[in-house]
Amino acid sequence: MKQQVVRFSPHQNGKVFAVLMAISSLVFLLPMILIFMVSAPTRARPPLFMLVMMPVIYLVLGYVMVAIGCLIYNFMFKYIGGIEFDSTVAGA
Repeated sequence: MKQQVVRFSPHQNGKVFAVLMAISSLVFLLPMILIFMVSAPTRARPPLFMLVMMPVIYLVLGYVMVAIGCLIYNFMFKYIGGIEFDSTVAGA
């Protein structure tokens, strides 16, 4: 059966995506911190504050961008329709 997504919740989707972005940024950030601390001379190391702030920046920007995207989708749904997908009942 075909179904359409009528509305995306900007706040809920923003929260989920923001947390995912912050956590996934740590996957890249932690090895980079270790590499910089071991290989770079003392004066060339990036400030530790900046490295700690990157997940926070990802969290905030991820939330804002997804919330704006959901608001745009919700507005445009009236004019162009929504995302369509097919679904079935399991075991049917």
